[in-house]
Amino acid sequence: MNQYSEDGRDTKMIGMRGRTRTTDWERAGVLYARVALGAAFLSAVASRFGLWDKTLDLKHFANFIDYAAEVNSFLPRAVIPYVAVGATVCETSLGILLILGLWSRWVSLASAALLAMFGTAMAISFGPKSPMDYSVFSASGAAVLLALGASRQKNEQSFDRGVGEESG
Repeated sequence: MNQYSEDGRDTKMIGMRGRTRTTDWERAGVLYARVALGAAFLSAVASRFGLWDKTLDLKHFANFIDYAAEVNSFLPRAVIPYVAVGATVCETSLGILLILGLWSRWVSLASAALLAMFGTAMAISFGPKSPMDYSVFSASGAAVLLALGASRQKNEQSFDRGVGEESG
């Protein structure tokens, strides 16, 4: 098949340049989404310990436990401290891993699930307006897209390695 256009330009190279531009935008978008989600998780954790108020104390965490009880009003009161600590551990871990870009697919899926559970709990306890106002489901959707992008990137890398092994 002829790889040159009617004006003599190499169509294969033109396609590669367009693909590179798209790839650059995709990389920038993925980085932006990863850092934004990771920073949002870490910001929430910082608030729980008063770091945004420049005071590090457990009074703030006690207030977070009360908030967790409101959000999860359908759960027994006895499990609320465990939910609060579990959410804090998850958000800290996921926030750091998102920013570092480690295990992107699984971390993104876990982030999406955590945000979906939080949004659902908010909707049950406060009504659907609350998670919509705070864009919880939008953030969850962004995390799903990050996971899909990570899967696609992994598949492309596997394909490229496979092609290179056959031809090399």
